[in-house]
Amino acid sequence: MTDVSDEEFAAELVGTHVLVGLTHMDRAGNVLRKEQFHGKVVRASVKEGVILVDAEGQERWVPLDREAFEPAEPGEYRLRSTGEVVVDPTWLTTWTVHPPEHH
Repeated sequence: MTDVSDEEFAAELVGTHVLVGLTHMDRAGNVLRKEQFHGKVVRASVKEGVILVDAEGQERWVPLDREAFEPAEPGEYRLRSTGEVVVDPTWLTTWTVHPPEHH
């Protein structure tokens, strides 16, 4: 991968189609649920992260981390939760969501 700054990568993401996979965990490390969604990136910056608009028109957020975004192979991706088919997304990204720590 070319050596681009995070801000340059953020600018590259704007206007692209991202397929997101989230795995929600509980404090004990058990999977609570898995979620998939996709959308077009409308804003991205180091400060704000990546904002995309999903199929329902809702804004969704994921962190800006170049290592977590991989170019998607052309083709069809079926969402496990809904059966919806996503055709030719630009990027794939997956995240594991842990509950906040109690202090």
